[in-house]
Amino acid sequence: MSTQTAQETAHESMFEAVLARLDVAAKLMNMSEDVATILRNPIKQVKVSLPVMMDNGKIQVFEGYRIVHSTILGPSKGGIRYAMDVNQDEVMALAAWMTFKCAVANLPYGGAKGGIKCDPRAMSVGELERLTRAYAQSMKDVFGVNKDIPAPDMGTAGREMAWILDEFNKITGEDNPGVITGKPIVIGGSLGRDAATGRGVMVNTLAALKKMNLNPKEVTAAVQGFGNVGSHAARLLSEQGIKIVAIGDHTATFYNEKGIDIQAALDYTAKNNRVLKGFTGGAEIKPNEIITCKCDVLVPAALQNVITEELAHSIQAKLIVEGANGPTMPEADSILREKNIIVVPDILANSGGVTVSYFEWVQNKAGYYWSEEEVNTKHDEKMEVAFAHVWKNASDYKTSMRIAAYITALQKIEQGVTLKGNY
Repeated sequence: MSTQTAQETAHESMFEAVLARLDVAAKLMNMSEDVATILRNPIKQVKVSLPVMMDNGKIQVFEGYRIVHSTILGPSKGGIRYAMDVNQDEVMALAAWMTFKCAVANLPYGGAKGGIKCDPRAMSVGELERLTRAYAQSMKDVFGVNKDIPAPDMGTAGREMAWILDEFNKITGEDNPGVITGKPIVIGGSLGRDAATGRGVMVNTLAALKKMNLNPKEVTAAVQGFGNVGSHAARLLSEQGIKIVAIGDHTATFYNEKGIDIQAALDYTAKNNRVLKGFTGGAEIKPNEIITCKCDVLVPAALQNVITEELAHSIQAKLIVEGANGPTMPEADSILREKNIIVVPDILANSGGVTVSYFEWVQNKAGYYWSEEEVNTKHDEKMEVAFAHVWKNASDYKTSMRIAAYITALQKIEQGVTLKGNY
């Protein structure tokens, strides 16, 4: 514990936080220093300026990024996010997380991430399309069906993926649907992809509850975030008999000890511009109170760094399942461990999305598509195997699930480096 506490101190950047956890795992498993050195340095960092004609007739220049962290286990894979806080450090951290996430899920991929610094909510559809196509043009030498395969992330969805696919196909003169995943179904997307990340949260929650000897029908949960991941996670958890006592998004947060009707919340947001503000299915509470509310399971499925050192002391949940990327600050990890709170980390808990993205890529390559039931069955099997591997490493190395997930990933990556050799 003392070693982890010393090394999991506050960090100035997200990427440093990733490296701190990598260092803890590498030391525990006695990993080669050469492999650790390789993984501390992304193999490709691309920053572009994207001039776009806005609707007012003026040119605005946007910052765009694509960072490939690793291709040791296969072509790189990772989403593209549109947000005002996109920056090189964040994209580096998310790319590294993708490397570890793909390895934990046992997918033949490395990790990458992309982003554009913009506010998509303040842009028209035309402006977004021109920006997206400009980004695709700038990444024509980076993307490739067997090189680097992007997908949606925060601020992007199937619409943007369709634009990128169309632009990339125009550039190459080929029809290669597998160059991007998270596409609409009609142009090569996979059934089950929309709910996949939330489904992964559900599968991991059930697996952890089983290890903890807790009956899902006697368990309560709070889900922070009611976007794609949080809403599907809340729905799927409630379908398993878990009582959802709190939900929240960036507009409002609600608590109801008798349980929130998740279907009613979904119906409400569908008619209310996809936000919870004004929902009447619970008492409104402060945003941070969802982190510390009375519940058995906490699912942070919104933003990074929401579980701070200060809040960690007050968390009442027995289990945290991370639907978001990086929701727990490094300095909070040791506090949660001291409190015997089990944390299913992001690189395991939310890897359902990239797992079904992999299935989409496989279907695109084969030109043959699976039923939703088939996708879900294959997804659940992969998630259960990944959870079992991480749980075993946590036990074998007497460490947290987070560090065990890194160990699980690093064991595979180290083998990949050794087998391929260095020059």
